[in-house]
Amino acid sequence: MSPRASYLGGLGLAAAIGAVVLAMASPGIRNELVGGMAVGFLVQAPLGWLHVRTLGTGRFQLVWGAGMLIRLLSVGVTALILVPVFRWQLAPALGALLGAIAILLFVEVFAVMRKSSGINA
Repeated sequence: MSPRASYLGGLGLAAAIGAVVLAMASPGIRNELVGGMAVGFLVQAPLGWLHVRTLGTGRFQLVWGAGMLIRLLSVGVTALILVPVFRWQLAPALGALLGAIAILLFVEVFAVMRKSSGINA
């Protein structure tokens, strides 16, 4: 399986995990969870895809560093702007955002490891 296929499969698995979490969550925090997960997916999915594509190029470290700054910025923007604007509860929104980013970072690392080391897990 190619790294791109691994990454896309991982995105699908992460989305399924998110759907299960939403189905089990209290109705009172579903909006916050959806918002946090949406921001996480909108930020992390393209960054991870770009990172996987730059492996073996001179841009790899630059893309990684810029991606980490963008992820950090997304947390700040969510906490300081989106939470008050949408009147979300802070903890569930940031928890969902950080959970989505963490799961998708794992997917990204898995795809990069497979590409760089030839692991067929």
